[in-house]
Amino acid sequence: MSRIKLLLDVVSDMRSLADSIETIADAITSGEALKEESSPKKTSEVEVKEKPISLEEVRGVLAKKSQAGLTSQVRELIEKHGGSKLSEVDPSNYGALLKDAEGLENG
Repeated sequence: MSRIKLLLDVVSDMRSLADSIETIADAITSGEALKEESSPKKTSEVEVKEKPISLEEVRGVLAKKSQAGLTSQVRELIEKHGGSKLSEVDPSNYGALLKDAEGLENG
């Protein structure tokens, strides 16, 4: 009787394994469909997330702008992006802050 029970357990495990493999195959198939439908914009967003902008990068750019006589405009940008000083700016805003800083010129 114990051999029959073991065989039934093996059959049950094989059915469970087959169900799991089918689920994985479905997930892979639908995942490939999603990749084909994704736009280049989503790909570039992933690339941006892979290389976050550091505080040091932002500080370096803003320091150069400040040394070029744009200190008051640099302060305005920092305030615009949510801080009274650079360390208070949310790191998620560093990209926009750098983009705005690139637009600064001596007027």
